Amino acid sequence: MIVEETYLKGCFVLTPQVFEDERGYFFESFNKKIFEEKTGVATNFVQDNQSKSSKGVLRGMHFQAGEYAQAKLIQVVKGKVLDVCMDIRKESPTFGEHFSIVLDAIEHKQVYMPRGFAHGFLVLEDDTIFSYKCDNFYNKEAESGILFNDKDLNIDWKFLGEDLVLSEKDLKLPAFKKLVI
Repeated sequence: MIVEETYLKGCFVLTPQVFEDERGYFFESFNKKIFEEKTGVATNFVQDNQSKSSKGVLRGMHFQAGEYAQAKLIQVVKGKVLDVCMDIRKESPTFGEHFSIVLDAIEHKQVYMPRGFAHGFLVLEDDTIFSYKCDNFYNKEAESGILFNDKDLNIDWKFLGEDLVLSEKDLKLPAFKKLVI
């Protein structure tokens, strides 16, 4: 597995070694020992989540606050997304900055995002299956988010046509400057 830290401290891109032959492919999607050796991050994932979405669906930018913050290991099982991770750790030198990457079911890359990040993704292919591990349980009272198209964030979603699909909840998220983190 190749592990590369992004310019956001503690946020990593993981590229697995994929073995392919006439039967298909095989790769190890997570190995705690290798993950911790290569990232220096000790983790204990406690919850797995999965969603299926159509092209044009945008989910985000979401996070859980306080003691319920979550680190995530993100991957696409089927299809393709534009994945966006944003540093919302006030003490961080990259506070307010974001990293984006296309994740798909061809390269099988994953993103590890530490606690203190907001996360969102735009689905680029129909019937995309998105999966992620969390190191903390979901808590409805701690959920929050940031408006996906906040001009101060300058996130290039690369697809903002009229076919964009968002939940009512995501359309009502606050601007970054109005957010109390």
